[in-house]
Amino acid sequence: MTNSAGLAPGTEVGAWRVMSYQGQGAYGAVYRAERVGDEGAGPFALKLALHPLDPRFEREGELLARLNTPHVPRLQDRGWWMPEGTPFPYLVMEWVEGVPLYEWGTRHALTSRQALRLLAHAARALEATHAVEGVHRDVKGDNIRVRADGTAVLMDFGSSNYRQAQTLTHQHPPPGTPEYQSPESQRFQWETRHQPRIRYEAQPADDVYALGVTAYRLCTGQYPPGLELKQTEEGFEFEDPPWVPPETLAPVCPELAALIRRMLHEEPESRGSAAAVAQALERAAKKAGRAADQPLAGGQHVAPPPPASTAGRPALVAALGMCLGMAVWWLGAQSLDRAKGLADRHQPAEGPVGLADSTLDASTAGPSAEFEQGGMTLDVPEKPFPGQHRPPCGKHELKINGGCWGRLSEATPPCGTRAYEWKGMCYVPMFDPPRPSTSNPP
Repeated sequence: MTNSAGLAPGTEVGAWRVMSYQGQGAYGAVYRAERVGDEGAGPFALKLALHPLDPRFEREGELLARLNTPHVPRLQDRGWWMPEGTPFPYLVMEWVEGVPLYEWGTRHALTSRQALRLLAHAARALEATHAVEGVHRDVKGDNIRVRADGTAVLMDFGSSNYRQAQTLTHQHPPPGTPEYQSPESQRFQWETRHQPRIRYEAQPADDVYALGVTAYRLCTGQYPPGLELKQTEEGFEFEDPPWVPPETLAPVCPELAALIRRMLHEEPESRGSAAAVAQALERAAKKAGRAADQPLAGGQHVAPPPPASTAGRPALVAALGMCLGMAVWWLGAQSLDRAKGLADRHQPAEGPVGLADSTLDASTAGPSAEFEQGGMTLDVPEKPFPGQHRPPCGKHELKINGGCWGRLSEATPPCGTRAYEWKGMCYVPMFDPPRPSTSNPP
C-alpha cells in the first residue's frame, strides 16, 4: 500500500512538487512544497492524509476556504492524490514561518503590551472562524505562530468544526487539549461519563476560554486554577477553586489581568465574543500605561508547574481520563489522546518552526478523537503509566509489565500513535478512578 508519509523530494501531488518532508501527526504528513511551473511563488505547506478518503481533510479544507484573515494560514488548494488509484486527500496552505507563541515568549522579554497585541491577533482569527459558524476547538500557545514581523497566526484547524459539518467524533473526550477545556465541557464529560456516545458540541465561548488559558500561561508560565472534583455526602460534585490573579504571579498590567479574568469567566456568556475580546485587547494595547511595558519574566518564561502543584485540574483530567478508559473499552478502537498524555500533559512540546496548518508531533497531536492506525507501532512500555490500573486486573484486562491493559479487538499492528503493540495485538492502558480530595488543599 502507498505510504503517503514517505514522499521523496520531487514527487508531484496535483499541481505541487514536494521539496522536503517536515513531519507527521496523527492523520497527516506535512511537506514543504512548491507550485509546479511557478517555483518562485512558494514555499507552501502540503498536508497529505495518511489514510485514504479521510473525511477530516474535507472538513478542515471547507472551513479554511471560508476564512480570509492574515491571522489564519490561507488555503491555496485542495484535492486528491491518486497513487495506484487510491485517493488520498490533501490541502495546500500558505507557508507560515514563525515561532510558537510560548517559545516566542521565552526568547523575548515579553511585556503585557506585546501579549495584548499577540492575543488580539489570535482573537481576530477566532472572530473570523466564528463568523462562518466554525469553531477551532484546540486553541493553545502551541497552535499559535508568531512571525518575524510580530504577527500571530492561529494554526492547526485539524480539530475544527463548523455548523452542518459531517459528524466524525462520537465519543468522549471531545477534540482539544484537557488543560484548555472550558468548565462547561469538563462538566459535560463528567455528567455523561456513562454515555460515551453523547457528543459535546463546542461553542465559540469554548474557544474564548481556551484563549484565556493561553493568555494566563503565556504571562505566568502556569495554568489557571481549574475545576476541582470534590466528594460530598451526595457523591461527587464540581467546585471552583480560589482564583489566583495572574498579577500575583507576574507583573501583568491591570488591563491584561482584567481581560484574562474575563475570558476565563465561569459563565460562557460573560466571556464575550471573540470580536469583543479582540477589540478590548487592541484598545488595551494602545491605552495601557507604563506598567504594560514591564517585562513579565525578565525574558525567562516560567515553566509550567509539575502535576502535583496544579490545584484541581490534574485530578479532574485524570477523572476524565478514567472516563475515556471506559469509553475505549466499550467502543473498541477509539481515541487514546487523554490516556497517552497523562504522563507528560504538563510538559507540552513546542512545535517546529516554519510549518503551516499542521500537527506534526505525535506526542502532542490528538486534536481528533477518533482512533486511527497511523502506520507506526509503539511497544508497551516497561513500566505502567502514572495512574494506570495495576493488578489485580479486571475481567477484560490483561496484565502486561506491571500494568493493566485492554485489547482493541478490531485493531492489528501497526497500532498507530495512540495504542501499543504486545505480541501481535494492539492494547490501550486502563486507569483507576481518581480519588478526589475531600477537603481544600492547605
